[in-house]
Amino acid sequence: MNHKILEGKRGIITGALDENSIAWRIALKAKEAGATFTLSNAPIALRFGKINELAESCNAEIIPADATSIEEIENLYDKSMEALGGKLDFVLHSIGMSPNVRKKREYSNLNYDWLQKTLDVSAISFHKMLQVAYQKEAINEWGSVLGLSYIAAQRSFPGYGDMADAKATLESIARSFGYYYGIKNKVRVNTVSQSPTKTTAGTGVKGFGSFFDYADKISPLGNADADTCADYCITLFSDYTRMVTMQNLYHDGGFSNTGMSEALMEMLEQ
Repeated sequence: MNHKILEGKRGIITGALDENSIAWRIALKAKEAGATFTLSNAPIALRFGKINELAESCNAEIIPADATSIEEIENLYDKSMEALGGKLDFVLHSIGMSPNVRKKREYSNLNYDWLQKTLDVSAISFHKMLQVAYQKEAINEWGSVLGLSYIAAQRSFPGYGDMADAKATLESIARSFGYYYGIKNKVRVNTVSQSPTKTTAGTGVKGFGSFFDYADKISPLGNADADTCADYCITLFSDYTRMVTMQNLYHDGGFSNTGMSEALMEMLEQ
C-alpha cells in the first residue's frame, strides 16, 4: 500500500528492536503513509537492538525511555512534541517482557517479584503512557493510541505464562481509559490482538512453534504476519477509523472465531 493516509500526522512508536519487531514494520509503514514520529525503547533495549538503522531510514529521532517511569515518559512526550513541532496524533505501545517466561518458570510456580515486573512493564506502562498524555494534553483530538495484545488474554495457552495476565490487564486499560479519553479529547484507545508472530519476543515463548502451526491451521486466512499487522495499525492511526475506540480488535486470520478447521482435523486423524 502506498496511500498517504497519515500525511501531516505526528506520533510516537515504542518497542522497535530489530526488523522482526512488529513496531519496526509499523514505523516503516507509518513513514510510507506520510507520518513523522519519534522512536522510543528502554535504554537497555537500545543497546542490543538495531533501532539506529530504523531511525535513519525513517528520519526519526530516538528518545530513550523506561516506560515504567513516569518521569521518563513525561520526557518522552515533551521531547517528541518539541522534535515534531506540535501535539501528537498517534502513539503505539509495543512493550512486553516477562522474567518468568524468559526464565521458563511454569505458571503454577511463578516468582511473584517477577510477576510484578511483568505487569509493570507489559501492562501498567500502557496506563502510565495514557495518563501522562492525558494530563499533558499531548494528543490532538481524534488521535489514536494502540497497544499490541494476544488472544492468551482470553484463552489459556500453556507456555505463555504470566504474559496472559499482562495482556488481559492491557486490554482492560484500553477499555477503561478509552472511556475517559474519548469524553475529554475524542482520543481513541484500542488494542490489536495479533496472530502469533515470529518476533524476537514471540519466539522466546515456550512452545511457540506449536502455537504458530496450530493457529495457522485453524485460521481460515492463515496467520497474519507482521507486515499485514502494520498495515492494520496504520488504518487505526488514520482518520478512517475515527469512531473505533475501547475495542480489542482481532487481527488473526479468523482464528478467534474458529472452533475447528478441516486442516487441523486431517492432521489429527493421521
